[in-house]
Amino acid sequence: MTLAAAAASAADLPSQAPPPAPIISAPIFTWTGFYAGVNAGWGWRDSDREAVVIGGAVPGTLFFPDNGDGGFTGGGQIGYNYQIGSFVIGLETDIQWADTDSDENVAFIPAGAGTFVPGTFDNDLSDWFGTVRARAGVAFDRVLIYATGGLAYSDDTTGWVAGGGVEWALPVNWFGSSAVTFGLEGLWLSFDEDDEDFDRVVGTFTPAGTTTPFEVVSPVGRSDENDFFVARAKLNFKFGTY
Repeated sequence: MTLAAAAASAADLPSQAPPPAPIISAPIFTWTGFYAGVNAGWGWRDSDREAVVIGGAVPGTLFFPDNGDGGFTGGGQIGYNYQIGSFVIGLETDIQWADTDSDENVAFIPAGAGTFVPGTFDNDLSDWFGTVRARAGVAFDRVLIYATGGLAYSDDTTGWVAGGGVEWALPVNWFGSSAVTFGLEGLWLSFDEDDEDFDRVVGTFTPAGTTTPFEVVSPVGRSDENDFFVARAKLNFKFGTY
């Protein structure tokens, strides 16, 4: 009886097996949060001016070819994203330096024979610009595809900007950030030009058989839009919600 009782008591004791290990799930990435970063790329100006027929002492037709010169652009940006399901909306502002050639070219076809000597003059666009843009896109986990658009501005003119891009959230969190993202972006900017700086003299024309040059003057009413395209890479440091 004593052995049976001891066996029954042992059966009533709690199991000594170790408890199951807790299940820890990895956090789900979200694009929600503030971010700041830098960018660098290439920009092209497109100064499109219409042909202008002039009369007076030097009749003829002026042509202002497109100025498609390009150069380096770089700057910084800050913004905020908010993710709702797979959709991401946000606001971003940036400031950019643009090292692009702003020289204007001109051609003149006179009504009579003679020699045209074009002058050298610049457009009035600054070598910097900024934008304030809304963003909206779709997230596929750590990849975001988006469209963007809003206001573009410089030191003496304003315009609009539109474009789009793609961003990847990298598996790192440098400098205390919750994530680091790398992106590629293209922007099309259109500015209203201010012609007040332009004295309208685009060169001189000397009629055949004479030695006296006449100034060739562009009349008021030229096309006053200057477009600018930027392709750039961006590196952002995200802070806030994982």
